[in-house]
Amino acid sequence: MLYEPSGYDPNEWPDSHWRASCLPLPACLPLQGETQAQVAIIGAGYAGLNAALELVERHGTNVVVLDAAQPGWGASGRNGGFCCQGGARLDADQITRRFGRAAAQDWGRFEARAIARVQDNLTRYRIDAQTTEPGELTLAASPRSWARMQAAPVPEGGALLDRAELRAQGLNTATYLGARYVPCGFGLHPFAYVTGLARAAQAAGVRVQGESRVTDIVPHGDGWRLRTATGAVVAQQVLIATNGYSDESLVPWLHRRILPAISNVMVTRPLSAAELDAQGWTRSLMAYDDRYLLHYFRLLPDNRLMFGARGGLSFQAHSVARFKQRARAEFDLIFPQFRQAETAYSWNGLVCLTASLAPYIGPVEGAKGLWVALGWHGNGVAAATEGGRCAARGMMGARDAPPQITRRPPPRFIAPRKWALAAAMAVAGVMDGPLQSHD
Repeated sequence: MLYEPSGYDPNEWPDSHWRASCLPLPACLPLQGETQAQVAIIGAGYAGLNAALELVERHGTNVVVLDAAQPGWGASGRNGGFCCQGGARLDADQITRRFGRAAAQDWGRFEARAIARVQDNLTRYRIDAQTTEPGELTLAASPRSWARMQAAPVPEGGALLDRAELRAQGLNTATYLGARYVPCGFGLHPFAYVTGLARAAQAAGVRVQGESRVTDIVPHGDGWRLRTATGAVVAQQVLIATNGYSDESLVPWLHRRILPAISNVMVTRPLSAAELDAQGWTRSLMAYDDRYLLHYFRLLPDNRLMFGARGGLSFQAHSVARFKQRARAEFDLIFPQFRQAETAYSWNGLVCLTASLAPYIGPVEGAKGLWVALGWHGNGVAAATEGGRCAARGMMGARDAPPQITRRPPPRFIAPRKWALAAAMAVAGVMDGPLQSHD
């Protein structure tokens, strides 16, 4: 694995507001002894659990889900709770040039379907995920980016908002010069969502086994045998849905095809009405800026502000503390009226990038029955939800189930990945320039 073992330790739960504010899921017991299944899924996150639900509900498949920790320990329980468009680092023009116009339209339909799927899951499985107002805001961090944003077409139902309009709509900051609003998507409680999916999967008959790290995957007859510390599963098909927490040693094909990157999140104490009014940020809209090393934030239902930032190259305590300090300084610059609001929770986790800049949902070459669904590029709430469903349909024989851009296996990274990531972050920092106050 790419980082220090402490970042992958299933016994170390993050200091997360999400876990502290959610009813706990009863511990899923470790796998004991040898068992059989039609499909074994590695990873009890959004992709793995949605794949399991699709397989059981639509096909009556016998499914077992194995997780090294417990549902919600990984990225599905650590993220910012942005149910929005995304999952790839390619825009429509880039997809069109690389794959054709039909593929770009196909991806657009996937993004819309993914958001709708999350909403359907919340309704169908009666998950109270504390959803917020719909829509998403992309904020321009520099005069150049604001000019570029103004020159681009406005999506249907969207709007451009200058600084005065942002202030008037309760979206005021000290740094951003304007924004593009799109009406799709919504914020949610990510830990409530993933644990709700786990409950739904268990109710549907899926065996969800926690503390069951898979240590070995080997061919077995016409299928596969997966071994854990306390048991084994023999399955006809296997889906790996572990995203940035994938153990690349399990499947040599996966080695160097993913780039896990650290993302950091903090949550303040509840803000008073006076503090919110003084800053002029009173909406619960999802928001992020257009920097390469972006910031993302939203007001939670109890008036805490959740604030996330990309960066960091290590899980070592001194590195985490240094980045936490930098992120807090940027938070204070963006929201000067919240400087006295203490950080109540702070944690980090891994997002998963690929060299193709797109997820991969498909089979492992030369390994019949072995599938992969990962690479959500920091936007996995919706994309991994629908991506897991697509993987399940593909495993059941639907050839066109995954979107076209996700069917091409990502190439391997050539350069040492941590070196490449450090270099990319350095270049991104130069291109972004310093975050500046415009008040």
